[in-house]
Amino acid sequence: MTTPLPYFRLSGFYLFYFATLGVLIPYWSPYLESLGFTIMEIGELTAILAATKIVAPNIWGWWADRRGEHLLIVRFASLASIIAFAGVFLGSGYWWMALIIALFSFFWNASLPQFEAVTLNHLGKSVERYSSIRLWGSVGFIVTVAALGPLLEWQGVWLVPLALILLMVGIWLSSLLIPAVPDPEHEHPHISLRSVLGRPVVVALLLVAFLNQAAHGTYYTFFTLYLESFGHDKGVIGMIWALSVGAEVAAFTLMARWMPRFGERNLLLVSLFLGTLRWLLTALFPQSLELMFLVQMLHAASFGVIHAVSIHMIHDLFRGKLQGRGQALYSSVSFGVGGVVGSLLGGIVWTQLGAEAIFLFSALLSAVALWVSWRWLYALEREPILESGVD
Repeated sequence: MTTPLPYFRLSGFYLFYFATLGVLIPYWSPYLESLGFTIMEIGELTAILAATKIVAPNIWGWWADRRGEHLLIVRFASLASIIAFAGVFLGSGYWWMALIIALFSFFWNASLPQFEAVTLNHLGKSVERYSSIRLWGSVGFIVTVAALGPLLEWQGVWLVPLALILLMVGIWLSSLLIPAVPDPEHEHPHISLRSVLGRPVVVALLLVAFLNQAAHGTYYTFFTLYLESFGHDKGVIGMIWALSVGAEVAAFTLMARWMPRFGERNLLLVSLFLGTLRWLLTALFPQSLELMFLVQMLHAASFGVIHAVSIHMIHDLFRGKLQGRGQALYSSVSFGVGGVVGSLLGGIVWTQLGAEAIFLFSALLSAVALWVSWRWLYALEREPILESGVD
């Protein structure tokens, strides 16, 4: 007897998780600025959020794959992140804030890759339905960004940490409602991590993920401050953020039809080209509010399509007992290493070359990712799968 898919319970976790990102991404930097931190310090503190994604998901992914306890890790990490983040209410010095961000993000970054494995295990062979569940995360992001922007204009950015901790409680409570599901049996149960990482298609995919997220790292850290520097207010900026993720939702709803029709490589190539165009226009015409609204619609391609394709490919390439580590590695390389590079180098580029230069930097990274995809992600998918008992 087939177990019914807990669609709304799975969707609820994504909704709260990405609603939290809807606070962190647009409004965390202005909150840090209100505490007196410089652009360089904001870049460094934000980079800590991404840096823990390099280590934390792999540690928790190894444990979850060994024990088959993906959901238990999600629940524990969600609760621990609430306790750790509460430290922001006890101090606001640079080193104290750096410590709290490191502790909080070590746990918080552990939960999503393992929840991706939980979701895909619930979906079984219907992996094309992933986007229809994940889109609720984008809905959570949109609602939070759109509602919080005007509220912060009215009350002030002191509300940011309070909103974050309330949403993190929502993440933890939603994780308690989701039923556990065992890892499915796979055709290749003895694939080793070393053999998978030795495949050129895997290396190329992870490199593209890194470059694309490094391009987005400047956007996530500095876009709000960037638009404010050209005279746009927080309420309008919040609407721009909401519109960009609304476009992402639209992309997610179409991915189940687009992937079989157009193919993964073609979708990556088109999306990376549009991403490069997005960053160029953002760098060249920040004064034009109308154009900023239109350009952010390209988030559907530069993030939505690329992320959905990447998750699908990682799920296919990291099989058997490697699911948790595959999703963790993707998160580490892209959102972790890529996010660190975007945050740190973005702060340096802004300080040395000016605000507009950070998005020219993003355009360059996206163009390199386009070249890697065109050069290396073509017939490589036909390589045979190597099996080994060595992890």
